[in-house]
Amino acid sequence: MGRLPDIDENKLSSAQRRIYDQIMAARGHVRGPFGVWLRNAELCENTLKLQEMFASRVKLERRLVQLMILVAARLATAHYAWFIHEPHALNLGISPEVVEAIRERRTPNFTREDERVVYDITMELNTTRSLSEQNYQRGMGILGEQAMVELVSAIGFYVMVAMTLNAFAVPIPGGKERLA
Repeated sequence: MGRLPDIDENKLSSAQRRIYDQIMAARGHVRGPFGVWLRNAELCENTLKLQEMFASRVKLERRLVQLMILVAARLATAHYAWFIHEPHALNLGISPEVVEAIRERRTPNFTREDERVVYDITMELNTTRSLSEQNYQRGMGILGEQAMVELVSAIGFYVMVAMTLNAFAVPIPGGKERLA
């Protein structure tokens, strides 16, 4: 059970109702961080736009976005985010061995250099809040300027997602077992 009650549809303001209906039409449910953010319609609307942009309208490959989310979710032990995004990462081509290593807090043996650089940058930014010149240069060389800006911005966004999920103890969907 989370710290906040489920959204009561009957008590939504008109602005909240508009966002609620939009999320329901796209996803069939309002849960996770959006169930928290909907307490402020403007916040929810803007975070929804960011999430949708990172999911489908960036130069950074979706496979790499999902890898970054798993790394960020695992570092924060954001159970909900992990269990929502693990199947997406696998479906988009992140190997089961890489996913399992991240789950177990081990450094994966990467066969793809773009995955290695996304992992390293995500780890470094989440642990030091800075980026070394070496990883900056690797990221720019492998990803390019636009994808690098998108990656760093998405890392920051998913830190906010993880903090929201953890602070409000958002329950794991489907009764799945918590991360160790």
